[in-house]
Amino acid sequence: MKATALLLTFVLSVLFLFGCATVRELESPGYEAKLKELGIELTTGAKPNNHFVPVVVTGNLAFLSGHGPRKPEGGAVQGKVGKDLTFEEGYEAARLTMIALLSSLKNEIGSLDRVKRVVKVHGMVNCPTDFTQQPAIMNGATAVLTSIFGDMGKPARAAVGMGSLPNDIAVEIEMIVELRP
Repeated sequence: MKATALLLTFVLSVLFLFGCATVRELESPGYEAKLKELGIELTTGAKPNNHFVPVVVTGNLAFLSGHGPRKPEGGAVQGKVGKDLTFEEGYEAARLTMIALLSSLKNEIGSLDRVKRVVKVHGMVNCPTDFTQQPAIMNGATAVLTSIFGDMGKPARAAVGMGSLPNDIAVEIEMIVELRP
């Protein structure tokens, strides 16, 4: 028994010293359980087509293509925030877009417990030129991240206004995520 404990301590020490893993990295962070606790239901994620894929994993990074807001009942949230949609509807569109991104990520990597850190979020809001609340709209997306991942869900972020987005969707978001092994 003592020899097993010594061996485990030795292995963990070697892994730590060589930067392979820390004890914290070997533990499951419980993000999947947090999703359930929050009542967030993920879908199967976006489908690849002949011209792009929803997620590319290279090394320990996952790059997510631009996603739009998918309604739970189907279809997309469309229109310009500040003209066709209220602030609250735009915020919800950003929230739905983040859920779509997380759905694609989980579909690609198997479990959100593999997320180490959300690195970057780039949000685009379909809005008129005089609308200036893009960062507040994008808070709908990053609030989802921080509610699930805590401080590891606070990304570097951009929030910009666009004169139009594909198929008149209200919000489009790209994301980069660092993964655990």
